[in-house]
Amino acid sequence: MSKRHTPVLLALLAALPLLLQPMAQRAFATDPAPAASTRDVKASGRPAFTGAEGLLVQEAPSMPKDVSDDQRRQRNYPEQPPVIPHAIAGYQLDLRANKCLTCHAREFTGDSQAPMISVTHFQDRDGQVLGAVSTRRYFCLQCHVPQTDAQPRVVNTFRDVDSVIRENRPPVGEGK
Repeated sequence: MSKRHTPVLLALLAALPLLLQPMAQRAFATDPAPAASTRDVKASGRPAFTGAEGLLVQEAPSMPKDVSDDQRRQRNYPEQPPVIPHAIAGYQLDLRANKCLTCHAREFTGDSQAPMISVTHFQDRDGQVLGAVSTRRYFCLQCHVPQTDAQPRVVNTFRDVDSVIRENRPPVGEGK
């Protein structure tokens, strides 16, 4: 291609979106959502979010309250991360700061009486021990979760390993 054709080609390419816009608007045009029925609006005073006929708005249940009794919970399986037994609303946990470490870092546990973070948090992915918390373990909420007083939505049939072992162990005095 010659150098004199380059500016013309570039101008056409730059104008292409403007030329194709009306076609794209017609191709992707959608019908407006149908109006909400009187029944939808009466459900909660406002129409269903879809605007579809016959759908009722269901109010979301209130948020469960945080459990903040500071009681350590028994773990259900080996290597389970401990749960957070206190409220964490308003904690800064980002690249600049980690509020959790103001109590759980080794140097502050004497004053705070909080359990120190595990030594596993000081290892990199190759198992090398570091002098500070590994970047892999810096964001606590990846593994540790706060507890709430929420009731389970389905029946929980989970059994921890200790109860399974106890149930399958022969009674004392029977065989070896």
